[in-house]
Amino acid sequence: MKPVKVGVLGLGTVGGGTVNVLKRNAAEIARRAGREIIITRASAKDLNKARICDTQGIALTTDPFDIINDPEIEIILELIGGAGQVKDMVLKAIENGKHVVTANKSLIALHGNEIFAKASEKGVIVAFEAAVAGGIPIIKAIREGLSGNQIEWLAGIINGTGNFILTEMRDKGRDFADVLAEAQALGYAEADPTFDVEGIDAGHKLTILASIAFGIPLQFDKVFTEGITQITRTDVEYAEQLGYRIKHLGIARKTAAGIELRVHPTLIPERRLIANVNGVMNAVLVKGDAVGATLYYGAGAGAEPTASSVVADVIDVVRALTSDPENRVPHLAFQADAIADIPVLSSEQFKTAYYLRLNAEDKPGVLAEVTRILAAHHISIEAISQKAPLNNETSVPIIILTQITLEQEMNAAIAEIEALATVSGKINRIRLETLG
Repeated sequence: MKPVKVGVLGLGTVGGGTVNVLKRNAAEIARRAGREIIITRASAKDLNKARICDTQGIALTTDPFDIINDPEIEIILELIGGAGQVKDMVLKAIENGKHVVTANKSLIALHGNEIFAKASEKGVIVAFEAAVAGGIPIIKAIREGLSGNQIEWLAGIINGTGNFILTEMRDKGRDFADVLAEAQALGYAEADPTFDVEGIDAGHKLTILASIAFGIPLQFDKVFTEGITQITRTDVEYAEQLGYRIKHLGIARKTAAGIELRVHPTLIPERRLIANVNGVMNAVLVKGDAVGATLYYGAGAGAEPTASSVVADVIDVVRALTSDPENRVPHLAFQADAIADIPVLSSEQFKTAYYLRLNAEDKPGVLAEVTRILAAHHISIEAISQKAPLNNETSVPIIILTQITLEQEMNAAIAEIEALATVSGKINRIRLETLG
C-alpha cells in the first residue's frame, strides 16, 4: 500500500513534538497502522524560527490553506490552537474530504457539534484524544474501553497549572500570587493566566468528557466554573489538618434530575489516589456501574506526551481509512441519532458537602446562631472547629464541614450568616467531595 500523506498545521510545542514522534517511531507506527505514515507538508507563521523538530523532507508554508487544499494530503493535523480562524480551517479540510486530528480543546468544546455534523455528512473522521489531559488516553478509555458501562460520574485534575499552584501552596506553605509568578516563569502558565486559574481551560475539557460519558451535546456554556484565586494558604493548611487536600477538579455527575457540570476547588480525602496527584500532572477518576472506579494518570501537557495522543489518533484514522463511515467509532461515543439532550443543572441545583471558613466574634451565642441558620436551611454539620485568633484579633476563625446539601440552600444560609453583626467579612466556601 502507498504511504498515507499527512499535513501539519502549526509547528509549535505540540506540532514539533508530533513531527519528532512520527519520524522517530516511523517503523513501529507503520507496523501498527499497516501503512507508512509520512508528513509531507507543514505550516508555520515564521519559517525561519528555531524549532524543536527536524523539518527535513517536509515542505513548509506560511499558509495553512495551501495544505488543506492539497489533494494528496489525506489527514490534516490541526495543532495551532484557538477557536477563531482555526474553525474555518477544520471545516474547509472536512469539506475537502480530509480526516482531521486535533489537540484543540476549545475548538471541540465550542464548535464540536457543528464540526462533527459536517464530518459525518462528508464521511470523514475528526479525532481529538489530545484535546483532554495531554498524553492520557482518557477519550479512548471512556468511549471504547468503558463502552459497556453506564458512567455515573467522573472527576478530574485536568489543568496542570492549577494543580502545580495548589501543590506548591500545600507542600511549601506559599501564597497563591507567589506560586503563580513562578508558574509563569517556568512556562506552566501564560502571561494572562485566566484560562488556567479561573477554570476555563478545565471547563473546555470537562465539556468534552461529559459529552462522551453521558451521550449529550457539547455545551460549554452550561459548565459552572470557579477558579482558585481565592484559595488561601490558611485554607490549604486547615484542609490538611482535617485530613483533606484541595484540588481544582472538573466534575460531571449524572443524577435523576439531570447532569452536573462543574469546575471548582474541591476538598477531597487525602487517602484518595487522586488527592496525591501533584505538580503539573493530570488524573481523571471515572465511575462506571459495572467496572467501579477507575483512575487514569499521566502528563497533561508537553510536546511529546501530547504528541503521543495525536499520533495514536493518526494511527486510528489510518486503520479506518478503508472502513465504511457507519462502522467507525462515533465521534462522541454514542451514535449520532442517540445523543440525548439531558438537562444540565444550574449551580443552585448541585448537591455536595461544603467546607466553610468564617471569622466571628469570640463570645457566647455566636456559634449557636450560625448553627441555627444552617439548620433552618436543612444543612447538617459533619464537623466544626474553632481556631485560635490570628494576630491578636478579637474574631476567631471557625471551620465547618457540612454533609451533602443543595447549593441553593447553602447560598441562602451563607447570605444570612454574613449579614450577622458578629461575623466579619466574607465566608470562604469550598465544595467537598469524598469520591467514594
